[in-house]
Amino acid sequence: MIDHDRLFKELLSTFFVEFLDLFLPQVASQIDRDSIQFLPQEMFTDVTSGEKKEIDLLAQCRFEQQDTCFLIHVENQSYTEKVFAKRMFKYFARLHEKYDLPIYPVVIFSFDEPKRPEPQIYRVTFGDFNVLEFQFAAIQLNRLSWRDFLTQPNPVAAALMSKMNISKQERPQVKAECLRLLVTLKLDPARMQLISGFVDTYLRLDAAEEQTFQAAIDTMGLTQQEEIMEIVTSWEQKALEKVAINLLREGMASEAIVRVTGLTVERVQQLQAQLTQEN
Repeated sequence: MIDHDRLFKELLSTFFVEFLDLFLPQVASQIDRDSIQFLPQEMFTDVTSGEKKEIDLLAQCRFEQQDTCFLIHVENQSYTEKVFAKRMFKYFARLHEKYDLPIYPVVIFSFDEPKRPEPQIYRVTFGDFNVLEFQFAAIQLNRLSWRDFLTQPNPVAAALMSKMNISKQERPQVKAECLRLLVTLKLDPARMQLISGFVDTYLRLDAAEEQTFQAAIDTMGLTQQEEIMEIVTSWEQKALEKVAINLLREGMASEAIVRVTGLTVERVQQLQAQLTQEN
């Protein structure tokens, strides 16, 4: 199972300003970027169903050249839900009650299907009397064309192209383009790994697609090819390490794991030490 909320929270909290620049430039232009701070995760209980819900990301920002603050609430929705707009209103009402600050609510719809536009308004009416009309900003990834983001020098674009409107035959090309854009950004290794891992999670390729992916990389410049292959090699290393960890848990001898995975003796010993510490 993919932990969608964790992956998106990690991506957006690391590249929050870049996310605003890419999708909400009108908001980005109004904030003091040095003032951004993430608030503790809020937990709400739905009194109707009894379910506990946790909001994904809540940032407090100051308006540029002002002393007043506001909140940006970002929610990732990885599946379609009829009552989602109502739930967003409940989040808004409770956050507004607690913090008494203006709130800018944003939703990233990150599921693959359906591709119809998702509702982004919650209304309460009596006849022709409009009691309430609450709306939130919506970014529905499966209705965005990945081609529109190819030239965006933005790490969030490099990651989220992998969740946009992609046909099956385009998957290898999109993965290659995500990595091409990523290597042009010259990020530090940790941030590079965050985005490349995000892309690999959502664009896992079969054997035939891997061949097409490699062919797409081969058409790029030599430097880009080398940097992309370093990322691919790191994916393969992580996959082998996962296999090794599972075999260690099953009690297989280290020497046999070295033969099966091709990892070095030293690396298998390190993984064994990590497991011992965890236990």
